[in-house]
Amino acid sequence: METLDNVPSNYKICSILGQCFNNLSSVYLSKHKVTNQLIAVKKFNLDRMTDEDLKSLHHEIVCMRHLRHPNIICYISSFLDATDLHLVSPLMGFGSCKDLINAHFNFGLPELVICHILQDVLNGLEYIHGKGFIHRAVKASHILISHNGKACLSGLRYMCPFSPTKKKVHLFPPSTAYNLNWLSPEVLEQNLDGYDERSDIYSVGISCCELANGTVPFAETPTTLMLIEKLAGATPHLLDCTTYYVDTGQDDGEENACSYISEQQTQVLTSRKFSDSFHSIVELCLSRDVDKRPLACNLLQHAFFKQTKKCSVMLPELLRPALSLNESNVCEINNELECMFNINDTFNSSVEVNTIEWKFDDEKIKTDAVEVQT
Repeated sequence: METLDNVPSNYKICSILGQCFNNLSSVYLSKHKVTNQLIAVKKFNLDRMTDEDLKSLHHEIVCMRHLRHPNIICYISSFLDATDLHLVSPLMGFGSCKDLINAHFNFGLPELVICHILQDVLNGLEYIHGKGFIHRAVKASHILISHNGKACLSGLRYMCPFSPTKKKVHLFPPSTAYNLNWLSPEVLEQNLDGYDERSDIYSVGISCCELANGTVPFAETPTTLMLIEKLAGATPHLLDCTTYYVDTGQDDGEENACSYISEQQTQVLTSRKFSDSFHSIVELCLSRDVDKRPLACNLLQHAFFKQTKKCSVMLPELLRPALSLNESNVCEINNELECMFNINDTFNSSVEVNTIEWKFDDEKIKTDAVEVQT
């Protein structure tokens, strides 16, 4: 998408989509008046942000401007309005994969949908790794889906550089705590061996389980126990009729290990079956032995992706009943939203709207605000 101007009066608010950056930022569905393009605008109140927040914000914007790939969320523009920084990016009509799961696919996305999404994610990772970066935050909430079904990686604030020669990284910043469930054992170990780009492949495997099962592995596990299990080699898996069983604990009186799973979810899990190739690619990604984990470019050759070539149905159709935000349905609600919430025409005033359509919970941003103008 082409770069837009940084004149606040040229941007019109349509509605609020959600919150990000630990509720320090709001995400607005907006329109650029000059080109009539629908975009997403994140609004950051700089007075409420700590130095660490500003560094994180700066890092994200720098990464967004530096990386240009169809499967990575891109930077369009930014502007200051008083003490508020506005970051403009493309509108991702379906929101994040986490939003889709929460709203329409509580027990997980269909395998074919995941296949399309995973292919795009791996293409994005191949590009990021080729540029000398590790993403470190591949997860459902950082995978955004455009109106035409293109998956894009966000959450670039967590990225770190790695050397093609030395390869290993030893960084473990405090912000990494938000992604513990998705991080690989070698990242969590924090030892002298360090980690490389294949740690992202482990996160891809965890994300596959999250997309397919409807919840991230270790979601019900205390953090300390989760760390111990990962380091000991515990491997999450896809839940279907071949891997899930109801353990009543009648033999030894132990509590059912899956007691938090509802009866409805149990019926879904025991009646569905994922393909062998899907189980295979997840197993490869989650290998405890780093040397056995393929690179992103190698994973793209896996047999799992053959099914995308056999299906002529596009991803937006596969995501029904979910519908994308676009020009046609935004126009229908725009006037109603303005009347209900008295939304100002531009970004020149503070907007207090509590209705949330999307949840960008984990989209915390890496970038220092003032330098954005340069």
